[in-house]
Amino acid sequence: VNGVLRNFLRQREEMLRLAQKDLEAATNHPRWWVKAIQQAYPQEWSSILEWNNSHPPMTLRVNARKSTVAAYLAELEALGMGATALDDASGILLDKPVNVRELPGFADGVVSVQDWGAQQAARLLDLHAGQRVLDACAAPGGKTCHMLEMADVEMTALDIDPQRLQRVAENLQRGGLHASLHAADAGQAADWWDGKPFDRILADVPCSASGVVRRHPDIKWLRRPGDFATLAAQQAQMVDTLWGLLAPGGKMLYATCSIFPEENQQQLAAFLARHADAECLNQQQLLPCERHDGFYYALLAKH
Repeated sequence: VNGVLRNFLRQREEMLRLAQKDLEAATNHPRWWVKAIQQAYPQEWSSILEWNNSHPPMTLRVNARKSTVAAYLAELEALGMGATALDDASGILLDKPVNVRELPGFADGVVSVQDWGAQQAARLLDLHAGQRVLDACAAPGGKTCHMLEMADVEMTALDIDPQRLQRVAENLQRGGLHASLHAADAGQAADWWDGKPFDRILADVPCSASGVVRRHPDIKWLRRPGDFATLAAQQAQMVDTLWGLLAPGGKMLYATCSIFPEENQQQLAAFLARHADAECLNQQQLLPCERHDGFYYALLAKH
């Protein structure tokens, strides 16, 4: 290691010049990943890779049951913390990241840390009091809590990992919220479902996490091109199962933190081809930027 580093110091300028000519070295992404992003986003690919290599923003979600964006911004200002409202419902972007212990009211559930893109899920679901709602892949519980903050719904939250489900329980307790928690596989409904259909389902399916690379930089090096076929099969099996649990007239939100079409638009098209009783009301592809990470949403109505 010492020899390699000394050699770099001696030839620093030349080595950096050569590195900039190499696609993988210049972008700090695997070559196959860069090619896939270029194909999917011929206009935005360069900026996507740049955002992936940047520090992620720290975004807050204000609990509408306990405060407002305007009131919480005033509290932050009084403490000398710079922040900007992303909307008038819940989103606040901090100028500088801070320890959550420094956030006023955090321990009492007044505010939570959640990416602004992730905050769109609860809003898209069109929640109303009294509905039966399923969060099919709930951990760590940000979206679960957000839905409960927005409406008095009967919430069932699943996660296949009991330890991660404990994170959901902790977040619910901090916010003074309640949900029925089950450590179960959402794709195996016979193991946990009580037979009563749901009015709303959040299908936040397992995915490549290609939209949150700046928070988890190892993702791009751990993923392989062959992973997408496996993920797509898992996603399809899960949403097909969940669709059978949705009441007629109900809505299901298909969600990923991916920006690859194989997991998003292509998955949606295949789902609609399989289910004649499904209609897509809305789909959104959010790309990483200064305000949020990358997410995909498709809101489906059942006829």
